[in-house]
Amino acid sequence: MTERLYYTDPYVRSFDATVRDAVPRDGRLVVFLDRTGFYPTSGGQPFDVGTLGGVPVVDVIDEDDGSIAHVLEPPASAPPLRAGDRVRGEIDWTRRFDHIQQHSGQHVLSAAFQRLFDARTVSFHLGAQTSTIDLAREASAVEIGKAERAANAIVWEDRAVTVRFADNEEAARLPLRKEPVREGTLRLIDIDGWDLSACGGTHVIRTGAIGIIAVVSWERFKGGQRIEFVCGGRALARFQAMRDTLTAGVRLLSVLPEELPASIERLQAEAREQKRASARLESELARFRADELAASAEPGRTGAMVLRSIDADAPALKSLAAAIASRRGFIVVLVSASSPALAVVARSADVAASAQQILASLVKTFGGRGGGRAELAQGGGLNGQPDAILAAARTLISTG
Repeated sequence: MTERLYYTDPYVRSFDATVRDAVPRDGRLVVFLDRTGFYPTSGGQPFDVGTLGGVPVVDVIDEDDGSIAHVLEPPASAPPLRAGDRVRGEIDWTRRFDHIQQHSGQHVLSAAFQRLFDARTVSFHLGAQTSTIDLAREASAVEIGKAERAANAIVWEDRAVTVRFADNEEAARLPLRKEPVREGTLRLIDIDGWDLSACGGTHVIRTGAIGIIAVVSWERFKGGQRIEFVCGGRALARFQAMRDTLTAGVRLLSVLPEELPASIERLQAEAREQKRASARLESELARFRADELAASAEPGRTGAMVLRSIDADAPALKSLAAAIASRRGFIVVLVSASSPALAVVARSADVAASAQQILASLVKTFGGRGGGRAELAQGGGLNGQPDAILAAARTLISTG
């Protein structure tokens, strides 16, 4: 087994150790030490990184036999470590302290939910940007706000956080927040007068070091509630990002911060009205263009044919073709001027031809894909000049 220095000194930043073994694994060197300050992934908390003998540590694994495997980045020139070597470990303190703040904040927040509302935490995950706890039941917005305030009160009281050890018999007599999941000697994290939990993770030594606990979102999850939160440095970074976003919004809209929501609602309402007005104008324009195109139709076997290349996108082509086909006796093929081409085929209700079949034949000849109904069909990706596509459509209509 490896002596875990972080069990009694979570603030350990460097240490000296003896290499017990060093073996290759998946193209990397895996080193086992007699003692370590590196925390392995466990209990919802990610592993530490840093260096071992100057070589970057890229993963730390808690092995089944109680030893800890340090996975090293393949060194460019450094000699490999061997059993018996003395080596110095350096912990990435910025990452470690971030994890300490988040994990300690989780204990405080989980205890708040359980003490105030009997809402038990069933799982915890410490992510790269935010952390989450899953509660066994749903909590209201009011309850979440009260738990958040109670948790921060404990942070600002700067209560002591101590580590102690107990066997199962002693632990059974203690007011643990949750039942331990392992046998044998338990490591207990004691937040003075607030929370007592079995935990192998790294924690602050006083709650004030957590800084602040901020709930950022919540959602229903598996019959309970998932609470997303940030602590300490992450809370500061989240505030800075929100401040910068708010400042930019206020500057762009020339309003006070408290006026921003109403201003956004007003802009959304104006955008919706402009969209409706634009749709009305486009519809009216389509009718005028439909009149023009219908007047220039050429005679066909099943009805008057409108075969034109139009510089427009798919919705505009579809709207224009439908407007022409709303009259009696027309079959319409409109092709975009772009390449590859868009094509829309439409026919009046009294015309027997199938727009879908005509489009399918064009796609078979010129490639692309599309579909639709007998009355209206559209496709894209046709590889051919507009004149060639329209000539093929004229032949299909005339001989169909």
